[in-house]
Amino acid sequence: MQLTRRQFIASTAVLGASTAFAGPAAAADKSLNLVLIGDWGRHGHDEQRAVAVQMGKTAEAIGSRFTVSVGDNFYENGVTGVNDAQWRSSFEEIYTAPALQSPWKVILGNHDYRGNVQAQLDYSKTSHRWQLPARSYTETVTLPDGARAAFYYLDTSPFIKKYYGSKVRVDGQDSQAQLAWLDAKLAASTAEWNIVIGHHPVYTALADNDGYDHDQPDLIARLNPILQKHNVPVYICGHDHVLQSVQMDGITYVVTGAGSQTYTPRAAIRGGFASGAHGFMTVRLSGKSFDYGLVDMHGTTLFAQTITRA
Repeated sequence: MQLTRRQFIASTAVLGASTAFAGPAAAADKSLNLVLIGDWGRHGHDEQRAVAVQMGKTAEAIGSRFTVSVGDNFYENGVTGVNDAQWRSSFEEIYTAPALQSPWKVILGNHDYRGNVQAQLDYSKTSHRWQLPARSYTETVTLPDGARAAFYYLDTSPFIKKYYGSKVRVDGQDSQAQLAWLDAKLAASTAEWNIVIGHHPVYTALADNDGYDHDQPDLIARLNPILQKHNVPVYICGHDHVLQSVQMDGITYVVTGAGSQTYTPRAAIRGGFASGAHGFMTVRLSGKSFDYGLVDMHGTTLFAQTITRA
């Protein structure tokens, strides 16, 4: 079911609660709850471990069904193979909470492309939770209330022109084929929700050029028209090492790139939100609403918003 942008109503709040959607998930709660994190793999350093501890607590409190990693899984240069020590030092021995042992839906970031991408795909064959079946893939989930949500996991590095011929080894990837795949999948979707997830931002709350990557012109030119064409309500990403959100042209763009190293951003523009706090994202999804929060490593929800289907 495709909805016009006018059929989505968004409400926003800056909270400050102890956790997003505070309190244990009730059995009567007919929603799909999950946590999302990006830009994290640093052997526990740069507050990665502290974020992981709080993410585990929050995942338990909301009854998270799975975790999404929006890329840059291993710094600075990806992994060398399936036996690389970073699998333990940056992943297995960091995200140890029981609530984080459920599936991890993973995508690739530009730092992952500095290493052995095939190893991250192959790790899916031996891990009980690491799920990266392809460089881009989709999954449709039936929500507890019977509605369906389609998740589209993209490989955005091949869209970025400056990476070609660099240490980010995207040469040989067919970004046009990926766009055609996404366009066809969205056109055929009958799900109540179509949620697109990539590593790089399209638009952000930080449009000024202060030495960091913010808006991505290559994705604005090529990916965003597909999102608009199919009335995608939300695009989630990482890459920019902050927590942020902005709404433009009927789409909510959320960045959850604060899993380890962050920076202090300038003030958000465009009426958006941005914070350099270390943290992650929570989602509660039902047939009628997409509720999300941006949560810091102390469990405080810094920003939250509800996107509602009319």
